[in-house]
Order: sequence, then C-alpha cells, then structure tokens
Amino acid sequence: MSKSPLLVRPTATSGKIHDVTPASAGWTHVGFGLHRLKPGEAYGEATGAREVCLVLVSGKGRFAVDGEHFGELGERMSPFEGAPWALYVPAGATWAVDATTELELAICSAPGGGDFKARAIPAGTHKQIHRGKGANVRHVHNIMPEDDGAANALLVVEVITPQGNTSSYPPHKHDQDNLPHESFLEETYYHRLNPPQGFAFQRVYTDDRSLDEAMAIEDGDVTLVPRGYHPVATTAGYDLYYLNVMAGPKRVWKFHNAPEHEWMLG
Repeated sequence: MSKSPLLVRPTATSGKIHDVTPASAGWTHVGFGLHRLKPGEAYGEATGAREVCLVLVSGKGRFAVDGEHFGELGERMSPFEGAPWALYVPAGATWAVDATTELELAICSAPGGGDFKARAIPAGTHKQIHRGKGANVRHVHNIMPEDDGAANALLVVEVITPQGNTSSYPPHKHDQDNLPHESFLEETYYHRLNPPQGFAFQRVYTDDRSLDEAMAIEDGDVTLVPRGYHPVATTAGYDLYYLNVMAGPKRVWKFHNAPEHEWMLG
C-alpha cells in the first residue's frame, strides 16, 4: 500500500527533520519545521512575512530575537515530561538559538503582520487541561490558545494521549469559514511515541468521503489536515504526544462534531 499524501515522514535524524511549507502541503496558512541540534550547535532564521512560535519539544537553548536576548529557555528533556517552553517571534524579525543540551525545536508558522512583540512563553503559562473519560482521555497543554490575543493567526497546542485511548475524538472538523458555527483552520500534527518503537493511527475524512485517508503513525511523523474530521487512536503500551499547529483566515477555533458520533459527549 502506498504512503498517504497526508503523511510526512522525517527526512533525517539530526539537523532539519521536517520542513512543511504551505507550498509543499498544498494550502495557504500553516508551516511546520523541526530541527534537532546537538549541544553547542546554532541555528536561526528570518521570519519574513510569517509569525513563528518556537516550541522546545525537548531540551534547552539560548535564544535571541533581533539582538534581544531571552536567555536559556527550556526545562524538560522529553515531550512526555511536563509542560513546554516556547518563544513567539513576529513577522519581520530574525531569531537565533544556541543549543545548550540536545534540543528538539519545532518551528510553527503562519502569515503575520508584525503587530506583536517577541515574547517567551514559559512552561505553565496555561494550565494543563484534562479532557474526556474512559478510553477517550487526553491531557492538553495550550501554548498559544485563542484567548491569548498576542498573535495574528497562530494557534498552537500539544496533547498527551495515554496508551490505548482515542484523541481528537469524537471526530470533529474545522474546514468551513462559517462563524460563529465553524472556523476554517488548516492543521498539522507532529507525533511522538513513548516508547518510540510504538505506533498509532489517524484518519482524515470528509462527510462525502471525497477525502478518506487512514494512516499508521510512527515516532516523528507529521500528518496534514487540510479539511475533514481527523481522529487519532493510540495502541496498548504506547503513549502518544502530538503538537498541533492551526491557522486560517481568522484566529478562532470553532469546530463541528461528526453528528453520528456526537452522542458520546452526552
């Protein structure tokens, strides 16, 4: 069976691991990059016309934006250990990092107007939220939620789904610019598994099944959600982490549940 066009495998084990752009994804708003740096290695980029949220998936580094130093950021050595640190960088800026430990750095981006200042987002800025019950439990760390107004387009969140549970479930979608009922948001998922040899599953599908992709997810994969419902399921013995990046014409997360599965929320 051929690989789904919505599944992006890592291209390396160090340096640039992922580079999802609007052009490569075939959409307009969301970009996602991932770099793995060794202690002492440096990296940086100019944001251009895009705003960026740098998420320290694991490890620590010293950061600067346009010469403003933010010091050493980071705390956890695994995405399964506690809350994330992040750094917001506006459009029209240049950022740089010097890794002080092994560092896995996610670069989440969307179109931006340079209206906001660079700022660190420390671990614990937003309280962890626990959602679901039974075999539908997940633990959510908001990084740049909708009610954090200091961004043009980016919405960033990470989720831990314990072994054997479903997530992004009941299935929901956000592919209609129809506020206040539903917002249009493209989305990426960056997946990690603990232990890393595990796997999980994700399905992306529309009501009419004109899009219907089922994917086996391994450690380090990225999945693309251009439209449709997008539930995830873990397997026994393996916890799942994913980092979501969402963006669209309006910075609002308003989703529509699949009607046939909405009974589970009762």
